Amino acid sequence: MPKNEIVSPDLGAPLGHFAQATTAGPGRMVFISGMTARNAEGGVTGIDDITAQTHQVCQNLRAAIEAAGGTLDDIARVDVYVRDIADFDAIHAVRRQYFTGVAPASTMVQVSDFVKKEYLIEINAIGVLS
Repeated sequence: MPKNEIVSPDLGAPLGHFAQATTAGPGRMVFISGMTARNAEGGVTGIDDITAQTHQVCQNLRAAIEAAGGTLDDIARVDVYVRDIADFDAIHAVRRQYFTGVAPASTMVQVSDFVKKEYLIEINAIGVLS
């Protein structure tokens, strides 16, 4: 699926690893529910470790998009929910390892709670498959 970054000269450069906007398609859209640091065994990876949790979340996103027939390069948008916005740089350092092509458009917000108290991050995504 061809995905292209949109860059406007009227906007400042992104502060992290994300595009201001992306275009994608034509193709089949895949909506990925919020992924947490829950591993395949049902436990939580990386208690109190945002880097380990972000790796697990990205691996879960990869597993979901691959099950739909795509790759991480097909993800055009992510919404990131974090317990502590101060983890921004650490989260983006991990994201750079998984989203190596055109980065997805992104929003990150701090939230007060998750379904499990151990979770530090949750990411949902939208992919477009050719």
